[in-house]
Amino acid sequence: MARILVVDDEESIRGFVSRALMLDGHRVEIACDGAEAFDTLSADPEGFDLLLSDIRMPLMDGIDLAKSAASQCPALTILLMTGYAHQRERADDLDRVIHDVLSKPFSLADIRGAVVGALQSRRQAA
Repeated sequence: MARILVVDDEESIRGFVSRALMLDGHRVEIACDGAEAFDTLSADPEGFDLLLSDIRMPLMDGIDLAKSAASQCPALTILLMTGYAHQRERADDLDRVIHDVLSKPFSLADIRGAVVGALQSRRQAA
C-alpha cells in the first residue's frame, strides 16, 4: 500500500481521513499545517507516494505547499482538499502539479475514491 502524508489544520479532518486510509492498509503520517508538512517531506523526499492536503491553513497554505513539494519531490502525487470555492479556483492553475481538488465536505467513499484515483494515476505515470 501507499505512504501518505495527510495535512489539515482541523484535527477532526486529519483524524477522519487518516483513520480511513489506515483501515485501507496505507501508512499514514499527519501534519497540522503546510510548514510542518514541508519539513516532513524534506526529511524524506522519496518516501511518500501521496500528499493529501487542505488548501486553507495557517503558516503555509496548501497551494504554497503543493508548489514547494512538487519542486522538492517531483514524483510525489498531490491531492488537495478545500471547503471554499474560491480556494479551489486558486488551484486551477496547478494542473501540472496536482492530481485533483476534493471539495469538502466529503464522505468516506469520496476520500477513498479520490485517493485510489490519485494513486492509480501515479502508477500509470511511472
